[in-house]
Amino acid sequence: MLKMNLLSSAPMFAIMAAVALAPPLFARESVCLNTGFCMTADSHTLEGALYVLRIGAGTLQFPASQIAEITALPDLPKNPPAITHTKQPPVYSAAAFEDMLVQAAIQQGLEPEFVRSVARIESNLRQDAVSNKGAIGLMQLMPDTAAVLGVDAHDAAANILGGARFLRELLLKYNGDPALALAAYNAGPGAVQKYNGVPPYLETRKYIIRVLQEYKMLLDTKAKLSLNKTIATN
Repeated sequence: MLKMNLLSSAPMFAIMAAVALAPPLFARESVCLNTGFCMTADSHTLEGALYVLRIGAGTLQFPASQIAEITALPDLPKNPPAITHTKQPPVYSAAAFEDMLVQAAIQQGLEPEFVRSVARIESNLRQDAVSNKGAIGLMQLMPDTAAVLGVDAHDAAANILGGARFLRELLLKYNGDPALALAAYNAGPGAVQKYNGVPPYLETRKYIIRVLQEYKMLLDTKAKLSLNKTIATN
């Protein structure tokens, strides 16, 4: 399970909002790191000892020594059919959402309490939640983020899995530092890179505190239940 470290060192990867890139080498590609983690990028360039990956409107930088393999992927259709939602999304029970959160967390190697805390603060565990900025569902995925993750944000299970996967990617980027990962989840990796840490946005700082407080409460509750169960069996 991926561990979080409140006293982590500087981020492993530099994330920039925009850079001037040379012409891309491929249209789309799969980029795999030495850790075994892979992601899809629109293109890449090699600048000295750094690979610069273009993903949507932003970029990621990785030392060449951390890249295991880059494989070209088939081009997407120029005008892919728009996803339409003619049917009402299925109505899930609270228990079903809880199970989805647990399964997604386990699949991504995260603590279920952490993923649930993010969903609780993001949407109050509501799949029909849509923010004024257009973020969708329990994990409040922006459409562009959902597209990069390859999930349908309107589908509850996919939304939760996509959010958990995004959290895992951010925790890996920031050496398991939950504050930086949450800051990037809320304000974007570009803001964390710009300020070389948690950005000075009041909304983002309150968000981090709320999520970590929720997370601590869930862990405390879990510990108490475990203790009570142990006492009861003795």
